[in-house]
Amino acid sequence: MNISKPSRYFALAGFLPTGVVFLLIAFEYTGHSAFALAASVLALIAVAIFSFGVGASRVVFVLIAIALVLWAALTNTGWVAATAVAAQRGAMVMALFTALAAIRNAAISAPAIVECGRFLARQRSGLRYTALTIGGHLFALILLYGSISLLGTLATESAAREPDPHIRTQRTRRMMIAIQRGFASTLCWSPLGFSMIISISVVPGASWSATALPGVVSALMMLVIGWGLDALYKTQGTLKTRPLETERWLAQLRPLLVLLGLVLVGVALLHALTGVEVIGAVMSLIPVIAILWIAMQRPPVGFTRSANIQKRALLFVTRELPGYRGEIVLLFMAGFIGSLGAFLLVPLMQAQGLDLTTIPPWIIVAAMVWVIPITGQLGMNPILAVSLLVPILPSPEVMGIPPTALVVAITSGWALSGVTSPYTASVMLAASLGGVSPLRAGLGWNGMYILAAGAALTLWALSLSHIL
Repeated sequence: MNISKPSRYFALAGFLPTGVVFLLIAFEYTGHSAFALAASVLALIAVAIFSFGVGASRVVFVLIAIALVLWAALTNTGWVAATAVAAQRGAMVMALFTALAAIRNAAISAPAIVECGRFLARQRSGLRYTALTIGGHLFALILLYGSISLLGTLATESAAREPDPHIRTQRTRRMMIAIQRGFASTLCWSPLGFSMIISISVVPGASWSATALPGVVSALMMLVIGWGLDALYKTQGTLKTRPLETERWLAQLRPLLVLLGLVLVGVALLHALTGVEVIGAVMSLIPVIAILWIAMQRPPVGFTRSANIQKRALLFVTRELPGYRGEIVLLFMAGFIGSLGAFLLVPLMQAQGLDLTTIPPWIIVAAMVWVIPITGQLGMNPILAVSLLVPILPSPEVMGIPPTALVVAITSGWALSGVTSPYTASVMLAASLGGVSPLRAGLGWNGMYILAAGAALTLWALSLSHIL
């Protein structure tokens, strides 16, 4: 394919997010601020270049960020340091996205992974929702939004074989809902997710090791509630569908489970043995696993394994990453605007005499479960909402609650936003594959679910405030 001149610039710019990853890995393991500063500079350059190739909705975020920097410069003497912190937050988000994109790149060419997804989509009617919601959870731990794209495509292909249009529509809806909810539940605990990484970075005293188990309970609650609602909703009737390979679950899921084991155990071990933060463990381990995974795959005819790795790495940097430029700009700006916006809001609130320490802690914890999905309906990315709102809250120590309770509330709200906000990638992907509008795929499909799951998660977060 011929590449135009602007595309060549974007291709070269793909090396910038890669450089951000390496520099932030060095910062996480050494603590030298020079690495973080260099990563922030590279990230800003990458965003500046990519901004010329994105839509107006992304450019608006860039203009808002520029306006905030000017506002900070005119009103606060500490604006330079605050801008640097905001740029580092954005660079961190960019680096995490880049690292996770690398393992998605390795996964899409692995026949065993694709066959695993096809196996889940071919389950008989009574088992299909359970298979896809659990499979959606497992796939999302590695592929994030890519899990919806992969499983959703395979699910719609399977549903297309149904001759009855009514049954086909209902089957597609149920399968997409299962995949959506499986994906969203990972946001409660996954060390690879933006939800956990951002939450523990903005909540003083929080850590993934302390939050992981309560987060797993949150995920299980979401999965069970989703299964229960599906059991109430599913169409009654005699659907003569033949069970396919249901006796081979372990054999079919083994490649995915082995990969998950390597990633999760590896991240936990790095975190425990080196003391490096979870994001540092993820950024340093995930690209290595991606390279090893590609090395284990059969190379194309005429290529050695080494040559195939080099070719895939070059295409990833020069084509795939520039292809994600819209997402990179949005995610960087969400982190940047949230951080700098919080810096500017604190003195404004103090000037107005607003004291959030007078609010009972239980109200704040409960509100975080609901505020994030509500702001998601208004188009606010959860990264932006959390980065903007949480720093202006009293610290858990001041409120007299454990940091874990606040993190569980935040990640629960993030997860609920992931199945309802028509502006999130997960809902838009589900809508596209399901042939409906994002509003329909969000609140339309999951309105009752968010009420039931939200109530349960609120009670769980409040319980943790007292039992931890």
